[in-house]
Amino acid sequence: MGRINVLDKHTAELIAAGEVVERPASVIKELVENSIDAGSKSITVEIMRGGVSYIRVTDDGHGIMKEDIRNAFVRHATSKVSSEDDLLSISTLGFRGEALASVSAVAKVELLTLSDNEEIGTRFVIQGGEEIEFDSAGCPQGTTIIVRDIFYNIPARMKFLKKDVSEGNAVTAIIDKIALSHPEIAFTYIRDGKQALKTTGDGKLLSAIYAVFGREFAKTLIPVNYSLNGVSVSGYISQPYNSRPNRNMQNFFINNRYVRCRTAMVALEEACKGSVMVGKFPACVLGISLSFEGVDVNVHPAKTEVRFINERPVFDAVYHGVKSALNSNHREKEVELKQRPPAEKTVYDVSGQKTPFSFESLKLIQQKQSYAQASQIRPTSSGSTASEPIVSVPKKTSPFQSQRLSDSADDRKAVEAYLNMLDKSVAVSDNAFTKDKTDTVNEIAVPQPGLFENNTTDTAEDKTDGKADALDAKSAEPSLIQKEIENNNPITEITKPSLKYIGEVFNTYILAQRGDRELLVIDKHAAHERIIYEKLKREKSSVYSQTLIEPISVLLSSGEYDAVTNNIDALSRLGFEIDDFGSSTVLVRAYPQYLKIEDIKPTVEEMAGYLLDNKKQIESEKMDWVYHNIACRAAIKGGNLNSEEELTEIMRIVENDEKIRYCPHGRPVSTVIKKSEFEKMFGRV
Repeated sequence: MGRINVLDKHTAELIAAGEVVERPASVIKELVENSIDAGSKSITVEIMRGGVSYIRVTDDGHGIMKEDIRNAFVRHATSKVSSEDDLLSISTLGFRGEALASVSAVAKVELLTLSDNEEIGTRFVIQGGEEIEFDSAGCPQGTTIIVRDIFYNIPARMKFLKKDVSEGNAVTAIIDKIALSHPEIAFTYIRDGKQALKTTGDGKLLSAIYAVFGREFAKTLIPVNYSLNGVSVSGYISQPYNSRPNRNMQNFFINNRYVRCRTAMVALEEACKGSVMVGKFPACVLGISLSFEGVDVNVHPAKTEVRFINERPVFDAVYHGVKSALNSNHREKEVELKQRPPAEKTVYDVSGQKTPFSFESLKLIQQKQSYAQASQIRPTSSGSTASEPIVSVPKKTSPFQSQRLSDSADDRKAVEAYLNMLDKSVAVSDNAFTKDKTDTVNEIAVPQPGLFENNTTDTAEDKTDGKADALDAKSAEPSLIQKEIENNNPITEITKPSLKYIGEVFNTYILAQRGDRELLVIDKHAAHERIIYEKLKREKSSVYSQTLIEPISVLLSSGEYDAVTNNIDALSRLGFEIDDFGSSTVLVRAYPQYLKIEDIKPTVEEMAGYLLDNKKQIESEKMDWVYHNIACRAAIKGGNLNSEEELTEIMRIVENDEKIRYCPHGRPVSTVIKKSEFEKMFGRV
């Protein structure tokens, strides 16, 4: 073992600084917390290049006395702790006396301050721990600290900093959380010359939430206000329907200090069980207040973790507070529904006009409608006939079904007029079918494009050609497999299918007979998911991008926002066109056509969480997960109603493509039940 040496002051300060100053965001956290402890009502933070080259924090607090300025930059010098007893009930955000000493050891620092009891301010400059200037200066009351060129004297630490955008996003995350924890302080945050955040400082938490997360998030919150066993919980939780795919939007504050609190997190999620969908997580901004003696904040270098003397009261207060808020919100909605005025006591006739109507006359109209429908035959897309009505359906739904209305002479006249119109409609329909059974009368729905085809917009010329032509054109379209062959699909040869489509059970499983010995059962969602997944991998989604008329904004946590903005190019190759909107929000301007519009926002949220949790994964693995995500959301779902043509197409692809054996998550696409198994069930062998 070598000789033990006492480190010199400079080396010791650099080591200590490494524990406190990890990046520009940690510098700002320490400086802003000092400003809060100084009793400030207004704090302004400005950064350039993510805080690497320039940081300025200005407050209107008590300031620093001139004779104390030098001591403020000495390690373990603080005005907040004077004895060991003070450590048992820390009520301030800072207490170690390391912030200014650590920052000045690795950066160029300039201080301007004027205390309450002085008439002229002081300017102090220190670089790398060495004093450069100490003189009087004019300045407003409070303190301004300017930090330039972090790690200028430690190049080895500089190389560990991330891109300026990422460092700036980390600063934004710190400012957001501090602004939420102190709504009574007006915060102004300026990033690269642009104002990124401004809070009112009116003391209302909802105002701070509005400023940080925006209107869409703020208007969907449920207030929480509860006290139990000396622990108070106040703040807001998200509506159950507005839950998130991860926990990144859960914000907890212990005595106005942002912390990562597992106890509160578990209590929150337990309280939301039964209200929030499985796999989703509630968002929240919750402040927990308890005695300073009951919590130890000196257990983590960054002071983001705490330890409780007794965790149970904290858990109970959060659990019952959230549960009570959810129950109150549910009762309010029930009262609101009961207080709504009854629906208008009218129905709509076949011409779309409002008609007074009585409940007693309903049977007459229903009988007449049934007769009219039974007397007609509607052609199906396959050319066969089916007993379905072709009478024009009113464009507005009738609210009479759950209403009981009084009978009157006006009602009877209205019923007679309605029945006469039905007679005319039936006559027109009969004449039309006598002329040509393939013509459409009134409005017959044209079959929609298949599951595997891109949606196209009809032109004016298409609309005037008649819907019968549309049916002919539809039947003339090549099958999906033929298209895949033209696009160099791995399916290079199509043989006569050995599968015979039988039907579907539970709106989930396709039944197909193979030869005379096997029954194939196909999970339509798993199969369709794998089909889309393979198509995405093969074509990179470049031809499936759909531009939105109006972009969709997606609010993310600061970490998710950073992950998405750093992977915009990768996401564009998947069919997403995403722009940075600032304030932890991105705009989606285009999306893969496989997705439904309502799935865009949750898909981006899930991708953001994945990218945040897997920053070190290679690009191809990121892309592969996103393919999984898009395919799962775009595939038809179990329980959905699908046409026989769509299910037959899935069956054919499963039969001909050997890759369609497992879904991207590993679940089997199909299973085989042999004839011998049926014979055993029924005692035939």
